[in-house]
Amino acid sequence: MGFAARRTRRRPTLVAAVLSLLTGTLVATATPARAVAGYDRQPIATNALFLINASDHAGAQEFVTSEGRVETVSAYLTSNASTGTFHAQIRTEVADESTTVADSRLDIAELGGSGTGWVEFPVDAELTADTKYYLVVEAEDAAGKVVWNGWKGALAGALPSWNYDVPYWGGWKAYDTDPWATTHLAFAIDPSGAQACAATNTCYKSVPPGELVAYTAGLLGNGRTTAAITPLEAHGATYVPDSNVLRLPNGDWRYLPAGATEPRTVPAGDPGAAAQIAESQDWLASGSVPGETLEERAAAKRALLSLRLLTQPNGAMAAAWHGAWSYSWPRDSSVAAVAFARTGHDEEAYRILDYNRRTQRPDGTWEARTKLDGSGPPDGRHWQLDANGWVPWSIWEWYQAAPGAHRAELTRDLYPTVRKAADYAAASLDERGLPPAAPDYWEIPTSTPNISTSAILLSGLNASADLARVTGHPQDAERWRAAAARLADGIEEHFAPLGYQRTVDGKHGRDSAVTFLAPPYNTAPDDLAVAMDDTYAALLRPNGGVVPGDDPGQKWRNTWTPETAFFALAWAGTGEDDKADRVVDWLLAHRNVLGELPEQIDAAGNPASVVPLGWTDSLLVLTLDQLDGGPIPVPPAPCDPPGRPEGACHD
Repeated sequence: MGFAARRTRRRPTLVAAVLSLLTGTLVATATPARAVAGYDRQPIATNALFLINASDHAGAQEFVTSEGRVETVSAYLTSNASTGTFHAQIRTEVADESTTVADSRLDIAELGGSGTGWVEFPVDAELTADTKYYLVVEAEDAAGKVVWNGWKGALAGALPSWNYDVPYWGGWKAYDTDPWATTHLAFAIDPSGAQACAATNTCYKSVPPGELVAYTAGLLGNGRTTAAITPLEAHGATYVPDSNVLRLPNGDWRYLPAGATEPRTVPAGDPGAAAQIAESQDWLASGSVPGETLEERAAAKRALLSLRLLTQPNGAMAAAWHGAWSYSWPRDSSVAAVAFARTGHDEEAYRILDYNRRTQRPDGTWEARTKLDGSGPPDGRHWQLDANGWVPWSIWEWYQAAPGAHRAELTRDLYPTVRKAADYAAASLDERGLPPAAPDYWEIPTSTPNISTSAILLSGLNASADLARVTGHPQDAERWRAAAARLADGIEEHFAPLGYQRTVDGKHGRDSAVTFLAPPYNTAPDDLAVAMDDTYAALLRPNGGVVPGDDPGQKWRNTWTPETAFFALAWAGTGEDDKADRVVDWLLAHRNVLGELPEQIDAAGNPASVVPLGWTDSLLVLTLDQLDGGPIPVPPAPCDPPGRPEGACHD
């Protein structure tokens, strides 16, 4: 039966809610936080699972603990009710309240009203070690919805969760068979120390709902390991300036110590954390930080620090630190390499280039994405030909910015990668001079050639030809210049009359990739300015950002920060600084509470999806670099046939 049916053997609440359990990390699978002779905690709380509103809803979790005495139980709750009571019991039989051995109540209003996080229930219970019990939680008289969060996925050693849902199940239901067997409530028995919620800033509290829209909020790292900060952990916290050490609301610091795999909370001034702060500050000082205002420079610093943590020791660069984003894309990583090179961080830049060299396929192409250990793709996602443009372009840009001491030698090491990529790209062009129909940078197939692949391959072929020239390979240079000229003509003949829309058949609308025809990728054709303005206007949404395109077959719910930043970078490269500044201001205004740039912005203006996104970080750094220091070099185009824009040719 549920709580409302009978309440006996009630123990008084001992104290108000205090410390609780570490919130879950965002991973695909997990194990309980510590090894015990049983199952007494499950820290992952990424899914809203069971309604627990009295009197016909509750939740329960089986557990076995090695402890003989329990003083605290904890559950991760999300409530839009501002009044009512959270009520927890420990029972020996889930459906029989008369078997209650511990009972605790907490007033929702006294906890801060509506909110989310770990709720600690003080109890004082003598238990029999290694015996099965049930933690049962409901919300009584709650003026709103209350949900017990948890995890949907494999969890080693987990015991079943139970759902009390009278309208649906008619009572209690054990989630111990498919398809519910991998449903696990977030709970803890006697959390303390590093596992307490105060150590991670995840105790139950009122948080504006907009802060919780995204999956992640920031990064901690030590150069070998990276960890995501959740939105709840970020609320009320700030980074110690110019570092990836988090200052919690109580003044403590949280960081990922050298050699550790899990973050640690320490008093402010801790020597290990202080050393990490100093190292980050020294790293920033070793290069340049673009930006004309203090706010721009602060955003650039944060972007560079995040890019550094997303870049692994082997040169793989995670797009973001969460789930399906935690892979290395040639596209994202190439832009990051250029951002590092342009700001004087040559070691990080070359590490990425070398990773892309090592993961090139024998035929000269790349997988859509690879696992961060470089072992190959995570799935059968179709590869994209645009990597054959991104990677040579990034190598050429690195060559322009790299220190002279070892530049020639390192370029020779990378040249075989350029040759294979450019030869494949040149051979792919059809009789119109265009690449084949294939997935574009959206990673969605197109039935005719698309502008994003065409534009970036043009940049890659021009970059490859110039790299062939400087490394003493004139025949390669001639071959790739000819291919670039054919591709440029094909773009002019087939895309330009359509205003450089997504595909040559004109059936798929405007596309933000029109900006790939602008610096720093290509010298802009004379008619590009109007096409960019028209495309931006077509893709602009009320929240001030743009969607990737307006293909009738694609419905974009949110606006995207990388696509919006495409226009800032292109306008900065074509001398339209006022337009670029307005987009930069929008990006800066849509950072999250930690100053990080998200992948998406929802209709209400909240950061959404993953935060930070490395691609957006890189684009912001490059845009500020152009606005602050002048145009980034553009791979020179061939002069034959005539008609190329003035200044675009290289003999």
